[in-house]
Amino acid sequence: MTALLLVPTTAWYLFLLVVPLGILIVFSLGTRTDVGGYAPGLTLQNYADLPTRWPAFQNTLTLALIGTVLCALVAYPLAYYLATRAGQKRTVLLILVILPFWTSFLVRTYAWLQILGANGIPSLLQTLGVEPRPVFLNTHAAVLLGIVYNYLPLMVFPLYVSLERLDKRLIEASKDLGANRLRTFFQVTLPLTAPGLVSGALLVFIPMMGEYIIPSILGGGKIYFVGNALVDLYLQSRNWPLGSAAAIGLIGLVVLTATVYLRLTRVSSQRDVSLL
Repeated sequence: MTALLLVPTTAWYLFLLVVPLGILIVFSLGTRTDVGGYAPGLTLQNYADLPTRWPAFQNTLTLALIGTVLCALVAYPLAYYLATRAGQKRTVLLILVILPFWTSFLVRTYAWLQILGANGIPSLLQTLGVEPRPVFLNTHAAVLLGIVYNYLPLMVFPLYVSLERLDKRLIEASKDLGANRLRTFFQVTLPLTAPGLVSGALLVFIPMMGEYIIPSILGGGKIYFVGNALVDLYLQSRNWPLGSAAAIGLIGLVVLTATVYLRLTRVSSQRDVSLL
């Protein structure tokens, strides 16, 4: 009976994950034809050519890690306020956090294109006497701003759930034992809400690694992610085998980074619990 109940889930898992991954692996071992596309083969040359795409991998990993940290730094105080201080305004504030998801991801990103463009904030600053006119678009800062804005809610909600379920008596006990607010936060609140922080970090980090729209719009093609490299390889140069190898490399990089992160956070959590 249990096996029958698992059949639909297993079928979807095979159809949506295993089969596409297998196709990517097969394509990555092939060769490019003279007119582009894929020709059957068995070679590792495409993986040997991946270092030529290292700047894209480096940009992706660096900005995804920085974006995850920035999301955590912004989301934690917000989630803490929602869980402990919002009171009757909590529902309204939660709706405001969800509200951006009611608009297309593409539209939200294009909105920042207008805000950061020549007729947006730079024009306003120039009117206020700032010379020369600052440039925000096509920079790492613009891409990071778009990433944090679009992915912030995915970090807020896991943290909010962890903080909302936190046993307040533990905080009161810490204060009764003489700990100040800062020490209570780092020794009680933060370790006990670490699962929410880890979940939120993974929820934002993994999509960031595959990001394509934000660097294309706010980076103007100057900030190159692996997603942009894949589009060029598949649609422009039509080098499907190298594109498949780059996709496999991206998947491996995400898995490796997430594994290291989870292991480090697990060790840190165990150490904090032992101190408690």
